[in-house]
Amino acid sequence: MTLFRRGVPAGVRAGLERGERVLAHAPVAVPAGRDAGEQVLVTTTRALYLPGGRAVPWEDIDRASWTPDAFRFTEEGAGEHTVRLRSDPAADGVDYRRLAETVAERVTATILVNRFVPFPGAGSTTGFRLVARRPPGGADVDWRVHLGEGVDPDDPRLSDAVSRALSALHDQMGV
Repeated sequence: MTLFRRGVPAGVRAGLERGERVLAHAPVAVPAGRDAGEQVLVTTTRALYLPGGRAVPWEDIDRASWTPDAFRFTEEGAGEHTVRLRSDPAADGVDYRRLAETVAERVTATILVNRFVPFPGAGSTTGFRLVARRPPGGADVDWRVHLGEGVDPDDPRLSDAVSRALSALHDQMGV
């Protein structure tokens, strides 16, 4: 078991819930004055642990992207985050592909329904997206509404359109 835990900070390991497992981890860029041992991205069966140990549950990550020098993701209710990666793989030998694949798989696994609804009418190119998500191993489903560009959140017709679309999805999907 020690082989799989090497490189995972003790603070992260100590904070794992019963049954939660580490899936992948990799070091990230170390800001001046910081301990390199704590500067790790860790993926588990429940969450993404940021450098320093803060957990972001998979169902709260809206989108994520990778470049050779940074990992960016949007957390529901908290905005966009950027984690600087080690950008010279030839020098440090760090391969982030397994971490990236794990993030993509875990985020996708929380999505039960993802449906675009045209608004204000059926032929509209703008609209909103209804997304049903569930935490890993959880039973509770959380519905979220994502407004597309150009959709006015104060439009008095929006609330009714969301309610009707949500009701139709509940009937169709049983979620």
